[in-house]
Amino acid sequence: MIDVPYPNSGLRDTTVRKTVLVAAAALAALFACTTTSNASDLVFTLKNRTSGTLERFYTSPVGVDDWEEDVFGKDVLEPGESIEITIADGRRVCKYDLRFEFTEDSGLEDLEDSQDLCKMGSYTIHE
Repeated sequence: MIDVPYPNSGLRDTTVRKTVLVAAAALAALFACTTTSNASDLVFTLKNRTSGTLERFYTSPVGVDDWEEDVFGKDVLEPGESIEITIADGRRVCKYDLRFEFTEDSGLEDLEDSQDLCKMGSYTIHE
């Protein structure tokens, strides 16, 4: 806590102290927001409404011939689960190709789609 002495007095001015604390908290919150996401990041919720486990999920801007890294890494998305996805690749594009790969035992074929991710808040996979 920052103590700011009130001029010409032995008393501490609690209004000044509160103002300094509020300003410090606001700066900390602003710093946290700017370091965790970028204005060009694409964020959406991916929902698995199939009977199979989604094992891998790839994205790539439309027109790019190679898939980016698997978004899930070591994770999977079980049937009925949802996850928030952030694409922070630094590109300023909205249209992405999407590839969904299921576990072998699910009996589901892999799916591909293209979407404008800037216009959607969620994407639901159905059988």
